Amino acid sequence: MEKLLEILNDIDDSIDFENETALIDDHLLDSFGIISLVGELEEEYDISIDASEMTPENFNSAEAILKMVNRLSED
Repeated sequence: MEKLLEILNDIDDSIDFENETALIDDHLLDSFGIISLVGELEEEYDISIDASEMTPENFNSAEAILKMVNRLSED
């Protein structure tokens, strides 16, 4: 989780990623932020995030993002 939080804070350090649970629903991450995040996640974790994975459920919180990353890492 620590590395993920570092990546998220590099994208926008004004958001409390440890506690926020509506990053997408509350429009805290914009489309540019999401694209940047996807690129960073793919590079850092050596995964591929398909468009079908880009749902609010997968990106609304750091915990949800980490679950998705872990799931994609297993494939």
